[in-house]
Amino acid sequence: MTDGMPDSLIPYDDIVQEALRAVVGRVLSTVVQGGSTLPGEHHFYITFRTRAPGVDVPQRLLERFPEEMTIVIQNRFWDLMVDAEQFSVGLSFGQVPSKLVVPYAAITGFHDPAVNFELRFQAQEGPDDGPGGHDDAENDGPPVAIPVEDGSNVVAVDFKRKK
Repeated sequence: MTDGMPDSLIPYDDIVQEALRAVVGRVLSTVVQGGSTLPGEHHFYITFRTRAPGVDVPQRLLERFPEEMTIVIQNRFWDLMVDAEQFSVGLSFGQVPSKLVVPYAAITGFHDPAVNFELRFQAQEGPDDGPGGHDDAENDGPPVAIPVEDGSNVVAVDFKRKK
């Protein structure tokens, strides 16, 4: 925004973030409606803050990924459940089955490499949260490179205000 422009009393940034996070819910709902089978070559990388309100992950994963982790929904997942506020899914980490509950507000990234579609979200940080590094999650599937090239269908959302 420019110096002469007053701050908006309408939280546009929050409204857009919420709407784009709803895209993730609609995509996952499509998978559930299709019998929890991913169509074609689609698969999803979902990055989320592990200590965000409402996130429920096993303690061993929280210790390994104290700030943020990325999960892959591709070949080995089960019990995918989606509602208006969150999703839950069963995944295996190191051959140990785990159930994860992730509110959409905790998601910081969504990527479908099959069609090179990506959404990035501004982290919703609490007063004690700060930037922190993380290790990539390794589900029991093989690692897949994620190239991002110019001219792709990547949607980057950055709502940092200039004051």
